[in-house]
Amino acid sequence: MPVLLSPRPPALPSDADGPAQRARQLATLLRLAEPVLTAGAENRLHDRFIQPDGTPHPFAPLEALGRTLAGIAPWLELGPGETDEDRARLRCIGLATRAIDQAVDPASPGFLNFHRGGGQPLVDTAFLAQALLRAPTRLWGGLSPSTRSHVVAALKSSRVIRPHENNWLLFSAMVETALLAFTGECDHAPVQKAVERHQEWYAGDGAYGDGPSYHWDYYNSFVIQPMLLEIVELCARLSQPPGEHLSVVRTRALRYAEVQERLISPEGTFPVVGRSSTYRFGAFQMLSLAALRRELPTSLSLGGVRCGLDAVIHRMIEAPGTFDDQGWLRIGVVGAQPAQAEPYISRGSIYLCTLGLLH
Repeated sequence: MPVLLSPRPPALPSDADGPAQRARQLATLLRLAEPVLTAGAENRLHDRFIQPDGTPHPFAPLEALGRTLAGIAPWLELGPGETDEDRARLRCIGLATRAIDQAVDPASPGFLNFHRGGGQPLVDTAFLAQALLRAPTRLWGGLSPSTRSHVVAALKSSRVIRPHENNWLLFSAMVETALLAFTGECDHAPVQKAVERHQEWYAGDGAYGDGPSYHWDYYNSFVIQPMLLEIVELCARLSQPPGEHLSVVRTRALRYAEVQERLISPEGTFPVVGRSSTYRFGAFQMLSLAALRRELPTSLSLGGVRCGLDAVIHRMIEAPGTFDDQGWLRIGVVGAQPAQAEPYISRGSIYLCTLGLLH
């Protein structure tokens, strides 16, 4: 089934100044994140994701929390201040740390699933690990010693899941990288394997195969390039293998970001190709990450990239039907389009869109 643009796309903002863009981005971030963080802090995530048979969804709560935190972590890491944005950030930091506390405490009614029922929990354990690495001061540093112990136990519990021979190798590697960062110890084998396999699977022009074969989708941005770069960077910083691959991994990531920028039209549209299109503007995580880090190719300007991302996000987030009456994100590419979801998509997993807000 083809994905159609909204019949009445929202007018793009006419102003391109930085403060107005930031205000729009902040409003979008809070609109997406606060319901998830509040429900997590109040032990209500299980209640928010109910299956048609009336039972709680086994994976969606951790999907929503882990992915949301991974997307907003760089913003949280900025810390407190005196502006309205700073106060909103402080509020979200409090909600986030309470949500993590409930999620990893086996005695809490809000305890989430990190290893049961198949492979999916590994994916979102990895996104939670990525969030902690992206905000080591505000998230990891904001947790009590007992909660940190629970986090470590939750991460280790996911080791029982064997990853597929594709981008999933990076999920195991991300979990182990977080354990290395926060405990000084990890199982190095999954890290080494994930990085080596992706060197073998490099397809050229900034793109990796998702496994031995190339897939024409946005998984280089959803998962592969950002996780690979951050894993190798931390290993390099700690003088651990496979940190020696950092230079080539970074070069490829920036080339992929350059290609991504060229996919954005002046109207804020982009090609919808491949699976998981309901992750919306999460498709541009790598470009957003490059802008956040101010590590853009010389052909791109920071202002131009942010304007392009702002146009994409505005067009998608303001489409009618994007949110339900309770403020929760609906499945779709443009508005509510549940038929566009693959079987593994849930109303929790679509919060991967927050990964497009890193910049």
